[in-house]
Amino acid sequence: MKISMFGLGYVGCVSLGCLAKNGHQLIGVDLNPSKVRCINDGISPIVEAEIDSIIAEQHLLGNISATSDAATAVLNTDISFVCVGTPPTSNGHLDFSAIYKVSEQIGKGIREKDSFHVVVIRSTVLPGTNQKVASIVEDVSGKRVEKDFAVVSNPEFLREGSAVKDYYSPPYTLIGSDNFRAVEMMKTIYKEIDARFIVTDIKIAELIKYVNNAFHALKVTFANEVGGICDALEIDPRKLMDIFCQDTKLNISPYYLKPGFSYGGSCLPKDLKALRTIAHDQYLECPVLENIELSNELQKKRVCQRLIDFNKDRIGFLGLSFKGGTDDLRNSPIVDIIEILIGKGFDIKIYDKNVRLSQLVGANREFLLKKIPYISTFIVDDPMEIVEHSDVITVVNNEAEFSDILNHVNGHQIIYDLVNISFQERNEKQNYIGIVWK
Repeated sequence: MKISMFGLGYVGCVSLGCLAKNGHQLIGVDLNPSKVRCINDGISPIVEAEIDSIIAEQHLLGNISATSDAATAVLNTDISFVCVGTPPTSNGHLDFSAIYKVSEQIGKGIREKDSFHVVVIRSTVLPGTNQKVASIVEDVSGKRVEKDFAVVSNPEFLREGSAVKDYYSPPYTLIGSDNFRAVEMMKTIYKEIDARFIVTDIKIAELIKYVNNAFHALKVTFANEVGGICDALEIDPRKLMDIFCQDTKLNISPYYLKPGFSYGGSCLPKDLKALRTIAHDQYLECPVLENIELSNELQKKRVCQRLIDFNKDRIGFLGLSFKGGTDDLRNSPIVDIIEILIGKGFDIKIYDKNVRLSQLVGANREFLLKKIPYISTFIVDDPMEIVEHSDVITVVNNEAEFSDILNHVNGHQIIYDLVNISFQERNEKQNYIGIVWK
């Protein structure tokens, strides 16, 4: 396939060489004449393992060239990759002026074409950029998006020092698009790449690189804070974290990485507080560890405010314990919310088959009665009482029986879901609201 690569910096140069090596014809486009000259001389304009030999080889084979003439590059290719920089501004925002300038250049080229053209945003951009680029190209070209051209988002996951290896072995190939023709062309481009080909919403494809890198930064900082604690206690942090990483069931896994409600129970709050105390006793500042609980509390406040904002007096809760299948109420986040709502005069009813006040003993009973002394007046034994009573039904736990119960909810009652529960008519119910999803 014939491809124009706008921007011959780090991402653009690596993509140019690797795509050519996979059998495509590439034209690099850059305003910098020295970069254009380098490519046309078979020299890589960047320093990166393996890319210099790839550029030299593909230049000899006649698979790559470069130009400063954007319109000619677009006219002679089927797909244009946008790989220009988005540097930060002085106020912390990102400068997308280069993206928009390239969009205008591509639009001018598309104006002279009769064939379908795909614009691929490879640069790291904010959600909404794809739509903005499409609008610019449409205005400049006079052509119609989705009919005459399409804009897809295709974030890169390249690390400096191993970019070529990462290009050929990515975690997945991600395409944000709802245009079938464009997606099929992207599949052709990446057919040599041994990785899952994922098609998703455009805004997800635009945001995921930021989320990835924020998580990587979090991991580095978390490991460094643990390292500081270990050093103060004369423990080898490398050995400890090596063992930590060998737990692929919970530690290094998708577990706990599903958006939802706050954490609770006895273990997480207790042990997090203990680790913070150890750090404090060693006179160590650990901002990540110190702010985990704050973030957890903020999630509770958001849920509580959402329930208040529904402006409905009668609220029912399916679940009371911090996790389904248990009667453990210690630090159950929903208990704090119910306590606040009762104090504000809301009419509350609660159903949890695992919680029977007469059977609660020890810390569980003490915790609940301390929070809500008259809890027995709010707990019901029949889940249908929740349906019959409530204007808002809040799903706290993912119990199988709750799925059946929710099928009896009428269109005037709000279902507020904190656990992403599945039930038969969920997609059809206009009154269904997820905590951070629809």
